[in-house]
Amino acid sequence: MAYQSVHRAARQPWIWALLIALLALALAGPAMLFAAPPEQSAGEGETLFQAKCVACHTIGGGALVGPDLAGVADRRDAAWLSQWILAPDKMLAANDPIAVQLLQESNNVPMPNLALSEAEVASLVAFLANPGADAVTQPAAPLATGDAAHGRALFTGSSRLENGGPPCMTCHSIAGLGALGGGALGVDLTKAYETYGGDAGLAAFLNTLPTVTMNAVWSSQPLTPAEQDDLRAFMQEASFAERPPQTVWLLALLAAAGVALLLLLAQLIWRKRLVSVRKTMVQRARA
Repeated sequence: MAYQSVHRAARQPWIWALLIALLALALAGPAMLFAAPPEQSAGEGETLFQAKCVACHTIGGGALVGPDLAGVADRRDAAWLSQWILAPDKMLAANDPIAVQLLQESNNVPMPNLALSEAEVASLVAFLANPGADAVTQPAAPLATGDAAHGRALFTGSSRLENGGPPCMTCHSIAGLGALGGGALGVDLTKAYETYGGDAGLAAFLNTLPTVTMNAVWSSQPLTPAEQDDLRAFMQEASFAERPPQTVWLLALLAAAGVALLLLLAQLIWRKRLVSVRKTMVQRARA
């Protein structure tokens, strides 16, 4: 009976065609699944570029901190460009020659790891390959003149930021703030104005704050345009200031004075207790 069923099926070509198609689909399906490239969307890539990249790059507007990205898809291999956008820190750690050259050309300011997904990177690469005429950076409008004194107050925290963000001094140091100069969690901002390409670059950075850490802190409490202008004016002013050479010695002196003060306090606090312990020990020995 089984032989007769197979024999009848052999006389119906559509059955064999169906079986062959199902077999081909079963074999090709996993390969197609694993080989599928990340979903690309040039529109999403443009949105990401405006949110994450304009602080350091333009398209046809000239170099800021990083290079002008007009035609970058023609200058760089697509695979290299994708890996660079995805994990620039790893490529720098591996001493990739192009990455090292870009670092040198960017005033030794490393491109940050923006924690993008592979799909987001693919969208950015698709956008950079064909940004369109509307995406080309236009000449920036003249920037407002900020108040450097108020910017200093915002930096140190003596004036509160309107949206409740922490003062810059919490994490960053800068020249002109005295011996201590601010926090050490973030980079020193003394040369930030020069490093980020002057008014245009620093204004773009303050407006977007694209790094992962900065974005996590400031996304819900952004700087107002007036605060950005004032901070930019202060950082421009600070870029001309020099840290006095005696600062290190002053810090060492303060540290030594602190240690001496702690020792003195310990002596005052524990002296009587030590005397009472000695008296008790002497009394027990005599008894």
